[in-house]
Amino acid sequence: MNINNQVSTALEEKVKGIFQKVLDIKPGEIVPGAKLDESLGIDSTELVEISVVLKKTFNVALADNEIKKSHSFNEIVDILKTKGVN
Repeated sequence: MNINNQVSTALEEKVKGIFQKVLDIKPGEIVPGAKLDESLGIDSTELVEISVVLKKTFNVALADNEIKKSHSFNEIVDILKTKGVN
């Protein structure tokens, strides 16, 4: 495993933790590529809550529509990476 994979994995684990806390779900329910609405059953209110927690946790500016436009767990992780979160 190279350093980029380790950083990515660490970020993914942090984001998974946020999802678990906000959605009250088990870790195994969140898999890479999980569809937010189909696999995880996330509604718009929960997306807003996740967005707020992500902003606070990573001290990053996220436009409301950035998270709302996301369709999968990986897309949210990718958005954070583009913001310099690691």
